[in-house]
Amino acid sequence: MSEVKVDKISPRSGTDVTLGDASDTFTLPASATLDVNGTLDLAGSTMTGFTIPTINLDGTVESSPASGDIWYASGKFNFGTSLTFLGVWSSGGNLGTGRVYGAGCGTQSAALCISGHVSAAISSTEEYNGTAWSAGGNVGTARRHLAGTGTEAAGLCCGGYPSGATTTEEYNGSAWSAGGAMLTGRNELSAAGTQSAALNIGGNGPSNVTEEYDGSSWSSGGNLATARFAGAAAGTQSAGLFASGSSLLTVTEEYDGTSWSSGGNMITGRHTAYGAGTQSAALVMGGNTGPLDSTEEYDGTAWSAGGDLITARYGHGAAGTTTAGLCFAGNSSTTSTEEYTGGTGSFAELFSVSQGL
Repeated sequence: MSEVKVDKISPRSGTDVTLGDASDTFTLPASATLDVNGTLDLAGSTMTGFTIPTINLDGTVESSPASGDIWYASGKFNFGTSLTFLGVWSSGGNLGTGRVYGAGCGTQSAALCISGHVSAAISSTEEYNGTAWSAGGNVGTARRHLAGTGTEAAGLCCGGYPSGATTTEEYNGSAWSAGGAMLTGRNELSAAGTQSAALNIGGNGPSNVTEEYDGSSWSSGGNLATARFAGAAAGTQSAGLFASGSSLLTVTEEYDGTSWSSGGNMITGRHTAYGAGTQSAALVMGGNTGPLDSTEEYDGTAWSAGGDLITARYGHGAAGTTTAGLCFAGNSSTTSTEEYTGGTGSFAELFSVSQGL
């Protein structure tokens, strides 16, 4: 007998059914489905063609999990999946002084909020440690619509309003000092890079000007293809990014240290939104079309949707990266701070040890 067709196999007596004898091989044809609603005991058998999930309980994080993998790390059980997950914003510590149209720089755990506007321009700087804000050194010249870049210990701010300001200041972790004056004064400009290798980009006019800073003086860089103000910047002096701005433009440009070239368009045009990250992994959140709560992430080629802010805003500050971002201050002189955790992509937390099942 070469083929048996039945709808059901049941034991003659008892509850167990044995298929074949030792060393027998059973083949399940391609695209066939074996639906097991009870228990399938395969003890002592050899299975081929099956993908067996990894179950890792030694505390090692799976860097490239397969769908179905389960692992434990840092007090959490995680599950690999083919689904992707958006990043999530969560509440951080409130600023001591709410403001709008200030500048920001640094990382999620070491950031600066610089100057800005309440009822008039304010000179205060605040420092964030990942949990709370504390007072830092005041800027020498209070202004709004300025640009900031660098780190908490080596920050840079430039330009701003009163219109046409050429002022540049450098931060050493506790105090601001005068830097080299900009060649062309502008407000509503943006900045990227470090204190010793920075870019200032665009501005009111609208302007297509780019300038490069070497730690002491500014020099002319390559002009933007599309002049604009109040755009979002990210990256470095040799690998910069400038997106959106002006009349809700979606245009993105990439800088190679000499000239700008076209990048992928944003999904939603916006202005007075701010950016963080690098040319190939950038984050832009919020902006003025209402205000906005949306976030977008750039991968060096195209923009995709990120997780929405808890509080829609514009005229805020930003810092960090696509995996660990920071957004603070904004319209209505809010004190609100939010922290971004980038999407996990191919895995999700099942539960933490403290949560249990």
